[in-house]
Amino acid sequence: MSFNTLGLTAQTLRAVEEAGYQTPTPIQAAAIPEILKGRDLIGIAQTGTGKTAAFVLPILEHLARAPHVHGGHRTPRALILAPTRELAAQIEETVAALSRHLPLRRAVIFGGVGEQPQKDALRRGVDILVATPGRLLDLMSTGHVQLNAITHAVFDEADRMLDMGFLPQIRRVVKALPHKRQTLLFSATLSKEIEELTAEFQRNPATVEIGRRSNPAETVTQFVYPVPKSRKVDLLSELLSHDHLESVLVFSRTKHGADKIARKLQQTGVVTATLHSNRSQNQRIAALKAFKDGKARVLVATDIAARGIDVEGISHVINFDFPLHPEDYVHRIGRTGRAQAIGDAISFVTPEDEPSVKAVEKLMRKTIVRKTLAGFDYTDRPMVHEPRAPRPHRPAPRSAHASHRSEKSTAAKAGSGGAKHARPRTAAAAPARPRRDSAPHARAGAPVSRPGSTAPRPGKVRRRP
Repeated sequence: MSFNTLGLTAQTLRAVEEAGYQTPTPIQAAAIPEILKGRDLIGIAQTGTGKTAAFVLPILEHLARAPHVHGGHRTPRALILAPTRELAAQIEETVAALSRHLPLRRAVIFGGVGEQPQKDALRRGVDILVATPGRLLDLMSTGHVQLNAITHAVFDEADRMLDMGFLPQIRRVVKALPHKRQTLLFSATLSKEIEELTAEFQRNPATVEIGRRSNPAETVTQFVYPVPKSRKVDLLSELLSHDHLESVLVFSRTKHGADKIARKLQQTGVVTATLHSNRSQNQRIAALKAFKDGKARVLVATDIAARGIDVEGISHVINFDFPLHPEDYVHRIGRTGRAQAIGDAISFVTPEDEPSVKAVEKLMRKTIVRKTLAGFDYTDRPMVHEPRAPRPHRPAPRSAHASHRSEKSTAAKAGSGGAKHARPRTAAAAPARPRRDSAPHARAGAPVSRPGSTAPRPGKVRRRP
């Protein structure tokens, strides 16, 4: 089959050829005709199989054939939602490449960068809007985005978009969409529970499923390396000493862990970039570019990258921390072996990770091969914690409450330091709890009671003898 048989116009076919597409992938061949018919659709296929083009191409065809009729200003007619900034940016790149010969405008909006350039693009008018939910809702609330002309809505990585974290935001977006529209959902994995939620957003959708659900690409070879937690960094360094690990994506469970791994690798001379949500958008763009250009051999990332990286030539994915959810494992290792390329997925597994490994094997209905590195010392060693940077000095607050705490602390230290003249504290001498109306903030200049002090207790009046 060729793209010529899918009902695309000459301008679109020209862009397809210039973008390097040769023959449609299975998901493209199955989904494009259904979307061109105007049907709602659920598309499920392994990562790296061309899902983005599967919905972008037919949407471009629909928009190019139908003139914009919503007043004199171009308001968005197609909305594509993505869960991460990186994925939104990559979708916009695909839209740009495939619409280069069509009279259509596009814009991408996401958080982490200034709003003004995005507002300016919307003000000039767009046909296709690619967005993340948070920034979209922000601009909707200020009146910069109107969704009343939307004819096509796409939820990419639908399982993540419709999970409990995103569902309230998605419902707010859907509520602002016209009732009459085409709604498309695409993902590599889609649980039955999430699929039931799609009934809220779609009408009698067609389902296109390529391969077995929740299965990674067959071109990815998977290995598990049992290793103590204290030896993970050493094992990673040892693996990276082999030249055949050319372009390596390392997944960490936490942002702090990603930074720590990157520091360790840099110390051994491995050029490393990091990608996680604590990095600024410019830092994230620079890290991804360095990895794509081959300037950084290793990219250490959190799961933000599992749904937002489309880099050709990733030879290895290494799960430094094994994912807690089986679906995340599928998306992680799907960053390699893309477009029929060959790749390896290596997972470091501690004894605590074994239940998660079994869950992944149950999902894929296959056992992952266990492997050890010849000559590597797997002896568990005590963890050595890196010293933390000292916190900046902050002057103590000068409120009455702070003074009260400070005086209590000073008195306690004096008592513990063996102050001979401090009166011993007894049950009889213990100060009574202050009444509400005698709190320091209630009466300015009120005496403060503390252990070992001769000051009157709050609420009491010393009588002269």
